[in-house]
Amino acid sequence: MLILAIESSCDETACAVVRMSSDERTILSNVVASQVETHALYGGVVPEIASRAHIEAISPCVERAISDAGVSLSDIDAVGVTYSPGLIGCLLVGVNYAKSLAFSLGVPLVPVDHIRSHTAAAYFTSAELEAPFLSLVVSGGHTSLYSVPTPAEYEEIGSTRDDAAGEAFDKVGRVMGLTYPGGAAMDALAREGFEARNTGKRQKSERIRFPSPAINDDTFDYSFSGLKTAAVNHIHNLRQKMNIPDKGMIPHDEMAEIACAFTEAVVEGICKKLELAIDETSCERLVLAGGVAANSHLREGIQALCDKKGVKLYMPPLSLCGDNGAMVGAQAYYEYMDGVRGTTDLNAYASGEGAEAAKAVFRI
Repeated sequence: MLILAIESSCDETACAVVRMSSDERTILSNVVASQVETHALYGGVVPEIASRAHIEAISPCVERAISDAGVSLSDIDAVGVTYSPGLIGCLLVGVNYAKSLAFSLGVPLVPVDHIRSHTAAAYFTSAELEAPFLSLVVSGGHTSLYSVPTPAEYEEIGSTRDDAAGEAFDKVGRVMGLTYPGGAAMDALAREGFEARNTGKRQKSERIRFPSPAINDDTFDYSFSGLKTAAVNHIHNLRQKMNIPDKGMIPHDEMAEIACAFTEAVVEGICKKLELAIDETSCERLVLAGGVAANSHLREGIQALCDKKGVKLYMPPLSLCGDNGAMVGAQAYYEYMDGVRGTTDLNAYASGEGAEAAKAVFRI
């Protein structure tokens, strides 16, 4: 079936057309209108500005997705849309547009959870990926571990109790003076830091060690607030010691070591809890997804863990790690097959808790 999918949960207006069946998972088009340059001026996403930008971009995105796919609106079998979680104003733009479009076309409307969609992006990486599996979603707003017995059933078995890994990366990068979003720059700086350690340019006595985000208990939960605070305090103290003005750039080699130490703590902490979950669930397949799944060090660390444990790892390509329409289309297919339908009463929900409470009305 052909699914037109819409994503507008944060600062990307995205639309895609995918062809899905029991034998096929194909992306026909995947259009993303990014607002990164706009929000970089403010050091982060401004919800009101993001919502207005979605209003301007959504119609052109849908039109281009249809054109790029080489189909017409009359060919569409269903419309999928992200309805939760996310910034409420942004979500409402996509939800209301999708409701109107589905109603006018006379096709089913399928509400889709944003986090499930990130996981579903992995279906495009391999025809072999089938449930059950574990899914680790690491993004700007989420760091969560799920048990996925079927494509339309998700049980959260671990999560962050405060900040998400992606938010922590962006905050530390911003305090160091990197432009928003800081993820890619932090990744590159960390690579330099690890190289300096490996070549002996950074002696062991000069290396930084930040606290682990893995909570010291028998859960699969994380806490990134302490790690973030430790890194921010280190940067402020370093500026004071070196008489660098507030917001002034610190030496490049010090920035590389900070990024290296911070990334090391994130990867080791995530892998520590993930290993416990693998052992307890005896999983054979793992999906790594979300915007922070594009981080090369996290990908390498989790790949090494999976190799050690004999677990098959599935990771979306970098182009599908960030918010996009194709991932929504993939999950929409499985929700549709599970009997999930939306009506003109469909609302958007900022949190997953509110969405779950309302979800019963979607079942047919």
